[in-house]
Amino acid sequence: MKPLRIGTRGSALALWQARSIAASLRETGVETELVIIKTSGDKNQQSPFSQMGGKGVFIKELEDALLDLRVDLAVHSMKDVPTEMPAGLTLSAICRREDVRDALLSVSGATLESLPKAARVGTSSLRRQAQLLHARNDLRMLELRGNVDTRIEKLKRGDYDAIVLAKAGLDRIGLSAHITQVLPQEVSLPAAGQGAIGIESRAADTETLRVLAQLNHAETRCSVIAERAALAGLDGGCQVSIGAWARVENGKLTLDVAVLSPDGSKRISEKDSGAPEQAEAIGASIAKKLRERGAAALLARESRGTPA
Repeated sequence: MKPLRIGTRGSALALWQARSIAASLRETGVETELVIIKTSGDKNQQSPFSQMGGKGVFIKELEDALLDLRVDLAVHSMKDVPTEMPAGLTLSAICRREDVRDALLSVSGATLESLPKAARVGTSSLRRQAQLLHARNDLRMLELRGNVDTRIEKLKRGDYDAIVLAKAGLDRIGLSAHITQVLPQEVSLPAAGQGAIGIESRAADTETLRVLAQLNHAETRCSVIAERAALAGLDGGCQVSIGAWARVENGKLTLDVAVLSPDGSKRISEKDSGAPEQAEAIGASIAKKLRERGAAALLARESRGTPA
């Protein structure tokens, strides 16, 4: 088999993820080469994600490269992947998930509970903003852009009192020593797909699909499918205040989903469980229940840009 061309962003975290996939493929006897592609999310480091169209800002150019036959597969953080995919492309593998939780980093060593009143907290995620405001409505939420190491440097130079990042990303690139507090899921439910690496390829490329299937992790895939089904049922993109966490325990899949108003003042949550094979149905069912309880109105406020 010819070497597979892996499309990836150029950030330290994206390259770590792409190289980990390359290493796994090498173990199966398949050689690879990395093709670095700059996405619109990488090019625009100033605008808030919520003003950039939200969906797919970190993957569209990678998908274009797949469709144009410039790469054979693309490696993504699953939390960045919209629930709607272009015709002709498919998620050929979702790899074993790492820690799903959010992490708080503060220079002073303060936890979420002990941050001073009106502390400045940086995050680019509407989901994190809403959940942190639900826990502490006095916090000042500030936009935070840049790669992981850039965000940490901004914290160190005093632009923020604390920032919140995905623990899995910090773990992967060796920066978890900066973590002050790992936030429990009761405080901050992760984004759908957080902590999981996804591999996208062309649906008609059967040889590549066969090779990539070896990297798929069944339990992680079921969990992520459930989360994405809930997100899709709520018509949510990557940048909405929806938290979703599914996991398989003792052979049963359990899914928690929460929808919040942008200012964190309102929170609606649902939980359900069932067989892993019912992952998509469980996610869709929870989305329906949340809509019936008023989630659509909260998300409509968000889409109109209601200030937090």
